Amino acid sequence: MFAYIKGSLEEKSSNYVVIDVGGVGYQIFMSNISINEIGEVGKNVKVHTYYYVREDNISLYGFLTKEELKMFELLLSVSGIGAKSAIAMLSNITPSSFAFAVVSNDIAKLKKVPGIGPKTAQRIVLELQDKLKAEQEIAKVDDDAQMNIQYNNDETVSEAIAALQILGYNKKEIDKVFENIDKADLSVEDLIKKGLSLLAR
Repeated sequence: MFAYIKGSLEEKSSNYVVIDVGGVGYQIFMSNISINEIGEVGKNVKVHTYYYVREDNISLYGFLTKEELKMFELLLSVSGIGAKSAIAMLSNITPSSFAFAVVSNDIAKLKKVPGIGPKTAQRIVLELQDKLKAEQEIAKVDDDAQMNIQYNNDETVSEAIAALQILGYNKKEIDKVFENIDKADLSVEDLIKKGLSLLAR
């Protein structure tokens, strides 16, 4: 319903902000990280939003980046995770670290996030990896064979591509920005962060 909201930041609380748009104050729930980074009260701000509707709850959730929004949507797609749990996780792990943990099957890293126990961590990895595999099968139809050979010979790049796909970018977009990155001596997480900085432009 709302792609984003742009207006004057009127209030910052521990788990939400209020943004004034044309005299209407929108209460938007956000992660602690985003609330700290959004800016000072009185400034004009823009947040990407998710309109959350349940029988007993209608709320707006806000995100400073599309990657953060995508991670929130991914978490909601995992059985047993609700909006409050997802936003709490966003307060404790960045989208790039989360995506890397999923593609590398790093259960231990996910378990360190408050609210994620062993079973939930395993469920996150299992369900999101299955979605990634399905997307990769679809993408193979349009992939350039030469580019595939180049990447398949580099496990680090392949993992970074998979992580970026989890965050909602398609293979063609990723290939394009990776052509302009000096990938030598970069770790998977460094590649993910570098890719995100270019894809977000």
